[in-house]
Amino acid sequence: MANDKLGRPSKERNALIRGQVSDLLWFGEIETTLAKAKSVRSQAEKILTLAINSYEDIVKVPKQIKDDKGVKIKTTVSNDGPKKLNARRKIMAYLYDRQEQRKPKESVDAFEARIAGINHPLLEKIFNVYAPKYAGRIKEVGQGGGYTRIIKLGERRGDAAEMAKIKLV
Repeated sequence: MANDKLGRPSKERNALIRGQVSDLLWFGEIETTLAKAKSVRSQAEKILTLAINSYEDIVKVPKQIKDDKGVKIKTTVSNDGPKKLNARRKIMAYLYDRQEQRKPKESVDAFEARIAGINHPLLEKIFNVYAPKYAGRIKEVGQGGGYTRIIKLGERRGDAAEMAKIKLV
């Protein structure tokens, strides 16, 4: 069922799955039909596994920066290693980018300060929140995978399609 055609041509089906996987990773849970949820689970688990296996690959590089007065200062910058860079590019190519939204009653200045320096918020969330969380879970439980849970909700009114909620564990 994970490779179900979902009654759509391949371009539409792939776009639908990409969008739902992006929403799942951004919001943490989505409600959809059972067949779509099973297809989304397959792709989401692959993306999370890729991030978990590469999130610690960081290379520290010395760099010289000029300050306001033109004086060169030596600093150390953290860059992605080759494994993490490859994983980041693969994930970026698959997922649709989601932009950070302003919270209710948040000022424009506070919002801009919160998102300063973040070009791809969904990727940052995957590598900085989900990957360490699930890597710790792998060390505790001793098994990989199983990052999502599908809960059946019953039939949809109107067409009686089996509905399900898929969420990150």
